[in-house]
Amino acid sequence: MNKDLIAKESVIINTSADQVWDALVNPDKIKKYLFGTEVITDWKVGSKVVFQGEYDGHQYKDKGNVIEVKPNELLQYNYWSSFSGLADEAENYLMVTYTLENLNDQKVKLTWHQKGFANEEGQKHTEKGLTGILAQIKELAETY
Repeated sequence: MNKDLIAKESVIINTSADQVWDALVNPDKIKKYLFGTEVITDWKVGSKVVFQGEYDGHQYKDKGNVIEVKPNELLQYNYWSSFSGLADEAENYLMVTYTLENLNDQKVKLTWHQKGFANEEGQKHTEKGLTGILAQIKELAETY
């Protein structure tokens, strides 16, 4: 693993931080932008996170841990992906961090930062999908 490999992208969302936060922690909304993934967690620090579903005919059940939660500001969790081909061991978990920066009452900068990829292929795969994921988060947060 190359812990230095990072995928990072930001988007400006024209709504309140509350609405953006809801898009990040609401399982029904997550399912819409994470390719139908069902997320099971209570989003409390130290809690488990399960990501499960089907992708390209492959059933998956990935898991992780909630690391840090500051409502409307920061959400951080780690997770192990069954697609990585790596053993389910702590050193093979990726770290995902969402940061929300209030630009004003109705404008938030959301940044997705992910690190700890097994290889450049995994990093590139994530980078390729980030623009679309962030666009869907933006749409969900602005319309609901």
